[in-house]
Amino acid sequence: MGAKKFLSKEQQTSIVQAIVDAEHATSGEIRVHLESTCKVDVLDRSAYIFKKLNMHKTELRNGALIYLAVNDRKFAILGDAGINAKVPDGFWDEIKAIMASNFTKDAYVTGLTEGIRMIGEKLKAYFPIMPDDKNELSNEISFGA
Repeated sequence: MGAKKFLSKEQQTSIVQAIVDAEHATSGEIRVHLESTCKVDVLDRSAYIFKKLNMHKTELRNGALIYLAVNDRKFAILGDAGINAKVPDGFWDEIKAIMASNFTKDAYVTGLTEGIRMIGEKLKAYFPIMPDDKNELSNEISFGA
């Protein structure tokens, strides 16, 4: 199945709304990227996509990417240098475990929206919303081949 057809329009809207809600309390930026397959190491591929989406260009380097290769059932969460400089080891582990638990039940929308919510909660502790905050990255889901 192609990545663009993996989620219905309603499901995509639900995920984008979760991003909007999560970013409401943090200056952090969250993106979701879906691809059909990932034939290389998932962290290498997500790092490539992170750069391709210009996520490394936020002012505070506080972007987080959820990358999912739908047919290969691979996913990763990748945070930028600003996040990784502040958070403890294992910061993403609880989020990944909850998402993986949902994914194994084919509850992808639940896994993604819950992961997004949790990322937003954790980011607000390190990057609270500022009065002059602007949305630096699109909230839309991006798609690869």
